[in-house]
Amino acid sequence: MTSPPEIIVPISREVVFRGYFRVERHTVRHALFAGGMTGNIVREVFERGHAAAVLPYDPVRDAVVLIEQFRVGAYAAGKPAWLVEIVAGIIEDGETAADVARREAAEEAGLALGALEPIADVFASPGGSTETVALFCARCDTGVAGGIHGVAAEGEDIRVIVRPFAGILDDLRDGAIRSAPALIALQWLALNRDRLRDAWRA
Repeated sequence: MTSPPEIIVPISREVVFRGYFRVERHTVRHALFAGGMTGNIVREVFERGHAAAVLPYDPVRDAVVLIEQFRVGAYAAGKPAWLVEIVAGIIEDGETAADVARREAAEEAGLALGALEPIADVFASPGGSTETVALFCARCDTGVAGGIHGVAAEGEDIRVIVRPFAGILDDLRDGAIRSAPALIALQWLALNRDRLRDAWRA
C-alpha cells in the first residue's frame, strides 16, 4: 500500500472559538494519492488537549472495573446520556499519560492501580479533533471497588461497576458498551487476558 508523500502546505490558521474548549479553522493544501495537490481545504478543528484512559483489571477475580456517568455529547446527539466507560482524564502540563491514569483511577473509581500495561495511542476523532487517547490496562483489586466517586467541583457523579470478564464479550456483542476507548480496551483485554493473568498472578 503506497501513501502519498507527506506534503502539506499550510495556508492559514485562526482561532474561531475559545471557551471551555477551543476551535481553530485551518486552511491547507496536501498531496494527492494520484499525484498533484488539492485546492485549498478549509476545516474547523476541535482542540481539547490529549487524554489518558485505563481499564482496571483484577487477574485474581478475573473482573474489570468500569464506570458510568452522564455525557453531554451523547445527550446532545439524542442518545441515552449515561455511558458505561473506562476511567479517563485530560493530560495536564507536566503530567505523563501514566500519571493521569493513576490520578483518575483514584478520583473516578477510588482505586490504587498496580502495574500498567500500555495498549495504544489512538485518535479520538481525527476528522475534526487533534485529541489522542493513551490507552492502558492496569492491575487492580476489585475487592475494594464500588460506590459513587468523582470530583464534586467538576460536576462529576460517577458510579463504579465491577464486571466479571465472563460477561464482557456478551456486553460487547449486545452493544452495551458505546464508548470507543472502552470498546478498544475491552477487546484488547480479550486478546491479552491469558498473558496478563499469567504475568500478574505470579
